[in-house]
Parts: sequence; structure tokens; C-alpha cells
Amino acid sequence: MASVKQIQVAFDCASPERVGRFWCEVLGYVAPAPPEEFASWDDFNRTLPPEQRDSWFACSDPSGVGPRLYFQRVPESKVAKNRLHLDVRVGTGLVGAERLATLEAECARLITLGAKRVRLLPADEENESCLVMQDIEGNEFCLS
Repeated sequence: MASVKQIQVAFDCASPERVGRFWCEVLGYVAPAPPEEFASWDDFNRTLPPEQRDSWFACSDPSGVGPRLYFQRVPESKVAKNRLHLDVRVGTGLVGAERLATLEAECARLITLGAKRVRLLPADEENESCLVMQDIEGNEFCLS
């Protein structure tokens, strides 16, 4: 059996580029260059049939370590809780007040990008604190 070489995380959304650029800012990811024969992605988009324009966006970790993120336009809006979510690990190795301060600082930064704070899950006997948030289209993610 072949081993997995890469993974890609796919997001269903209404506005792929808008959501993708939000996640680029959150994670420090970058969008790929347009195809060689085009000066920009807008130029490329204009060559597509109208129904395919702006239908997807992708970005990747510039270090090559994290997975590629792919955003695809779907006609329906989000109606229920995600079954899969990203954990943005900003407090790794931190505990107590230091961890909470780090989570709150990142939360404040992400709110300026359009994210929404949902709730704090306080530390318990097994887990450190984390913040549940939503991206600009309501997809849940955690700051942990």
C-alpha cells in the first residue's frame, strides 16, 4: 500500500478567495503564483466560463510543512456545526495565565481580520484552555 505523501484540507464556502485570504493571514500561508502564461489570477479567471470564475482558491505553507488549503465555492450556506475543524496552535507548551494571555492576544488579532469569538473552554484536569472561534463564513476553529 502506498503511503500518503501530502494532505490538503478542503473548505466548502461561498467566497473562496475571501475565506482563503483570511486563512492566509491567520496561518502565514501564501497563494501560489498564477499560471505562467497569465500576469495575474484575475487574467486567468477571465479566460474561464462565467460559472467557473472565482470558484476556488488555494494557499500553502511557505515552509512546506503544513497542508495545502483548498477553498471551493458551493451553492448552499453553512447550516450546522463543522464535523472537522482546524486547531490553530498558538499556546503550545504554555499553561495557566500565560496561555490565556497568548490565546487572547491572537483572538484579538483574528477579530480584526473578521473572525468571531465563540467561547472560552477553560482548562480542566485533562486539557489546557482553548478558544472556540469562527472564520469569516462561520466555520469553527480553535485557538489552542
